[in-house]
Amino acid sequence: MKEIVLDTETTGLSIKDGHRIVEIGCIELNNLIPTKKVFHCYLNPERKVSESALKVHGYTDEFLSDKKKFVDIADEFLEFIDGKKIIIHNAEFDISHLNNELSLINKKNLIKENVVDTLEIARNKFPGSSSSLDALCKRYRIDNSRRKKHTALIDCELLSKVYINLIGQKEPIFQFKKENGLNDLVSNNTKKYSKKVIKISDQELKSHKQFLKTNLKKNFY
Repeated sequence: MKEIVLDTETTGLSIKDGHRIVEIGCIELNNLIPTKKVFHCYLNPERKVSESALKVHGYTDEFLSDKKKFVDIADEFLEFIDGKKIIIHNAEFDISHLNNELSLINKKNLIKENVVDTLEIARNKFPGSSSSLDALCKRYRIDNSRRKKHTALIDCELLSKVYINLIGQKEPIFQFKKENGLNDLVSNNTKKYSKKVIKISDQELKSHKQFLKTNLKKNFY
């Protein structure tokens, strides 16, 4: 199953106040393993960044002024996420901003049914505890020392690890795949898992039975 871990940064909190997206980051997972396929861009929001948002991500108006606009990357972005489940921490925020951008260029909105909200999972799993990304990294002992500011790609990397822990999948999942008429054990990275099977000889079987018979007598009589 392919999934997309997604995060955005914006000029401010509310689309009602005209705030826009300044960064989009996406990391693709295949059966919970990163595929190295990444979508990332900074965007010119065509408005000023609020002081509160600047403190969060550090992207200045000057830095964003020469970046592409959302309309310039929309098709590439939609193609990257097409047909895949989207993993977001606090999905309501990101989806509302993405759908606002899509509406402004007359594109169809993203369907919320295709979105998994890790904030909602964390709140259900740990009621009463902090469910921020930093708190979850601390809970699962995930190194977040690189997170000096909220940046989309770093947050996606951290969220991908948090997500795996939240759903209880700490190790790669092995699946049975039928190839050439045989059931082969194949891991998610498509490498075959196999061990050499050595058949026991008649003499070894005879010796083993004699060993059990002798030791059982010693232990019980």
